[in-house]
Amino acid sequence: MRITPRRLAVGMSLWAPNLWSGIRIRSFSEDWTHATVELHVNVITRNYVKTAFGGSMSAMTDPYFFMLLMHQLGRDYVVWDTRGEIEFVKPGRGVLTAHFAVPREKAEELRARARGGAKVLEWFETEITDAAGDVVARVRREVYVREKKRVTASVSA
Repeated sequence: MRITPRRLAVGMSLWAPNLWSGIRIRSFSEDWTHATVELHVNVITRNYVKTAFGGSMSAMTDPYFFMLLMHQLGRDYVVWDTRGEIEFVKPGRGVLTAHFAVPREKAEELRARARGGAKVLEWFETEITDAAGDVVARVRREVYVREKKRVTASVSA
């Protein structure tokens, strides 16, 4: 069974860590260039002062850049999320949203840089916004890309 953007969004929303954290994946685009994720702040997902728990905001941004890139590059590449940074701008309440974008041009640039087994590290950025569109947090995620050794070996042989 081939994984489709819709199946992945439903599966990731039902995955226990996301489900219990109030994280819902609204969509992955058909071409794997965009994703939208929501965090529903409620009695289970809020902190001591009744705003979004910072760990949940970090979790809602964790795998999406690398997943978009992985699906665009295909099986010949290793793609990992290696680290993240988050700047909290204001308290988050209600439904928070993050949009992720990895344009085709960026994926092709990273494919070219990783060709031959080179290790590539690239930062991606997004903002978490509230229902009014106000920025609640700014997030950066570093993604690692490398062409798999079996591909590099077969090309040089």
